[in-house]
Amino acid sequence: MANLEGLVRIVSELRAERTNLATQLRHVDAALSVLGKLNGGSSYTKPSRTLSAAARKKISLAQKARWANRAANGQATSKTKPKRTISPATRRKIAAAQRARWAKVKAPSKKAA
Repeated sequence: MANLEGLVRIVSELRAERTNLATQLRHVDAALSVLGKLNGGSSYTKPSRTLSAAARKKISLAQKARWANRAANGQATSKTKPKRTISPATRRKIAAAQRARWAKVKAPSKKAA
């Protein structure tokens, strides 16, 4: 009987803990709901802004003017270094050195014998 009483006590404690956790979750959900509304709402999405054809054309012309101005000032070319290449002789040297390294790795070691 003592075993059964202990089991009943444990079950009642677990139910009380579950009730407390459910209450805490409701509080957290309420807080998130309030914060979401303050931040513009996570479920609310802004409607997309529709521009008139005239506005799009105006923006396009302004951007083209900026590009033309940049090209006229010589800023159109990027200042990246040209791609470097390796001469065939250097490639052969590198390949020979790599073959030598692999031969050394694949060679049977003297300790194994």
